[in-house]
Amino acid sequence: MRFPSPLIPARLIRRYKRFLADCLLEDGREITAHCPNPGAMLGLKDQGARIWLLPNDDPKKKLKYGWRLLELEGGHFAGIDTSLPNALVANALAEGRIEALRGYGSIRPEQRYGDENSRIDFLLAEPGRPDAFVEVKNCHLRREGDWAEFPDCVTARGAKHLRELTRIAQGGGRAVMLYVVQRTDCARFRLAPDLDPAYARAFDAAREAGVEVLCHGTDISPEGVILTDPLPVDPNRQSPTP
Repeated sequence: MRFPSPLIPARLIRRYKRFLADCLLEDGREITAHCPNPGAMLGLKDQGARIWLLPNDDPKKKLKYGWRLLELEGGHFAGIDTSLPNALVANALAEGRIEALRGYGSIRPEQRYGDENSRIDFLLAEPGRPDAFVEVKNCHLRREGDWAEFPDCVTARGAKHLRELTRIAQGGGRAVMLYVVQRTDCARFRLAPDLDPAYARAFDAAREAGVEVLCHGTDISPEGVILTDPLPVDPNRQSPTP
């Protein structure tokens, strides 16, 4: 997906109130940008970091810039927008670029399901095949080596989604958890049980029940972001042994 207009570079002054970021443009102006990320953003919000902003001229928007990318060492990038993975997956599903999820003629986003008033990100259907319930999560935490980790803070909502997928799998349906790694310096995926032990326990229970776990990387640049090849998922138990 290409950005709708060219991004401009800036330096991060601070990120605060979850959705706001003060930034210094290259011409010396200080502006406030929208930060489309409610998470902890561990390692992604250091003062002075080089970032990339999407300008807009929409009169209905109070903030005229949106934070989209963080520039990392070695020419790598991290995507900041946590809503983007769903759009990337939607495009990839429509184009048949996710091999594990090919062959479904119907792709419906945001469908209600389960016992906890949840919405599945994508419901895939094809005559003669069981429906596939696909939940998508954004991942951009890296703390060690080339490991991408999830989550970067406690996510009760994420654990609820895993419980719903577990029930689908236990009932004989196809349930899929798809993690999208929005940074280009990672080559494999695992959980961060020290940051959310409850999520790790729910993940292990889901996988044991038959929930499929997929992970895909991304190609990120100031021109745009696309979903790329699968990344290996740590096969070991993710939560500490009781």
